[in-house]
Amino acid sequence: MHSQNIKTYQDIIIGAGVSGLSYAGFIPHDDYLILEKEPEIGGYCRTIKRDGFVWDYSGHFFHFRDSEIEKCIRQGMDPDTLRSVNKQTQIRYKDRYVDFPFQKNIHQLEKSELVDCLYDFYFREKKEWSTFKEMLYGKLGRAISEKFLIPYNEKLYACDLNTLDHRAMDRFFPEVALEGIIRNFKTPDNPSYNATFTYSSGGAVEYIHSLSQRVREDRIRTSEEVVGINLQRKVITTTKSEYGFKHLVSSIPLVRLMELCDLHYDPSIYSWNQVLVFNLGFDGKGRDIKNHWIYFPEDKYVFYRVGYYDNILNQDRMSLYVEIGFPKDAHINVDASFRRVMTDLKKAGTVTDQRLVDYHSVIMDPAYVHIRPESMDDVPKKLSDLHRKYVYSIGRYGGWKYCSIEDNIIEAKNLADSLYDT
Repeated sequence: MHSQNIKTYQDIIIGAGVSGLSYAGFIPHDDYLILEKEPEIGGYCRTIKRDGFVWDYSGHFFHFRDSEIEKCIRQGMDPDTLRSVNKQTQIRYKDRYVDFPFQKNIHQLEKSELVDCLYDFYFREKKEWSTFKEMLYGKLGRAISEKFLIPYNEKLYACDLNTLDHRAMDRFFPEVALEGIIRNFKTPDNPSYNATFTYSSGGAVEYIHSLSQRVREDRIRTSEEVVGINLQRKVITTTKSEYGFKHLVSSIPLVRLMELCDLHYDPSIYSWNQVLVFNLGFDGKGRDIKNHWIYFPEDKYVFYRVGYYDNILNQDRMSLYVEIGFPKDAHINVDASFRRVMTDLKKAGTVTDQRLVDYHSVIMDPAYVHIRPESMDDVPKKLSDLHRKYVYSIGRYGGWKYCSIEDNIIEAKNLADSLYDT
């Protein structure tokens, strides 16, 4: 029984990012409340517009497979601001550029390395695998794995790849056959789940603005953090008030939700990385005028990826995002990292004589969750426990999974449909 002075909502939604806003837009009623701890909506899909530069918290590009979802999102956006882009990406390897994906473009390596890659691929040990690292060796052989896929993913995830489940990237990990590798020698064909993407000249936040048009403004409370959830009373406590709920939908990290609900879990099962992102704006273009982002697997560069907003938006000044992975418990020295980034960008030739006009940094914590065998076993049990109490944890962090932004929107819609038979 709720106290008489507590307002009860049909749905309380924690998090005003893509998942939370999507769910609110799909449910067939207005009896909901969205709680967002930050002063603005968007989650990680926020955009900084400064000195003529447009920067996101990191590179957030929308890859649509579902035409209805794409239509739904585009309805609230100015079509003149939208750009459909055919992705151009490469890998910086031993001071040369190799087209992505690496495993289909090994013919661009020196002859001896090509021979190593083909030999190890053909004679790779075909056996069952359980870890991500074993999967790489088993699918692609030792040479391809050790030249790119292992060092790159170790930099990204900031962990031992043997601790990750072999399904950690699921459908997003590209398959390749020997025939496809050989065929690519003469006829380039590099498909991927994100071979094309859409982006707004106003940044990723324009997608958030589109989603928010389906939501009542007076139903969003920003700068209001959830600090406790009483599952027995179905009451949520924030930094400002208390509210009752019938359904609770959360997109915050699952581990945080379990702590708020006082739901016991084994913290050793759940791990993730942090990513430090630098957005850098310069007074002139760089020498790379075609790539949308470049992968850097080698340790001599501190970053694992550098993206070019200016090449996506056809701007006349170089505008970069630079990403560095860290373990979840690492203390990040932003100033020292910035100096290293600038040194390494010059080492790579990305920056030559351009002058830095402005820059911005953000730490994404969590950035990528570590999908481990133990977490894959435990997460469904915890989600089921929460469901029985009318609590639904969705999204990349809420579901503790690797997925696309579109996947989050579809999941939110499916939940709304299941709860309300819409």
